[in-house]
Amino acid sequence: MTNKLVILLSGTVLALAACGKHEAATTDTANDVNMTATDNGAAMDNGTDLNAAAPAPMTAQGFANAAAASDHFEIESSKLAAASAKSADVKSFASKMIAAHTASTAKLKGIAGGLSPAITPDDTLNPDQQAALDGLKGKTGADFDTAYAAAQVDAHQKTLDALKAYAASGDNDALKGFAKDMVPTVTAHLNMAKGLK
Repeated sequence: MTNKLVILLSGTVLALAACGKHEAATTDTANDVNMTATDNGAAMDNGTDLNAAAPAPMTAQGFANAAAASDHFEIESSKLAAASAKSADVKSFASKMIAAHTASTAKLKGIAGGLSPAITPDDTLNPDQQAALDGLKGKTGADFDTAYAAAQVDAHQKTLDALKAYAASGDNDALKGFAKDMVPTVTAHLNMAKGLK
């Protein structure tokens, strides 16, 4: 159960990274919240046990994988919104998320590649992210808008939690700085996602 919480927190951190700290709040992606990863980057169940002991800090590789997967989820789900959404607000938000998460991925890769030893983030979606993405693929119009908005709120909240956790107790100073810098952006994205109709 402890590993599940670590994975959930890792995913959140990575999602925040995807948003890009220098992007305007309106240009950041909302799917950051869907990130989860284990210390070694393997996907795990997002379930949490309130009685479980506090999770061990996430490794740099686990964080990088979670952030990359979060960005990947945000980009892919937002591409679906461009084709399937009915609301102009949802389409606009999705466009901003694609731009923000593409920039965040580039920044993450730059930081991770500069570490010694270098880290290569793995953007493989975890099972929850893949299920959420697959669920969006079968929807259109107002049904899509509702499901996309809910997925964005959920993903961004998870990402925010993970970013805060890694910023507080991560094992790599450069990635901890990245996580800390992403908190305001992901917070803004979460608030934007909550306002989607």
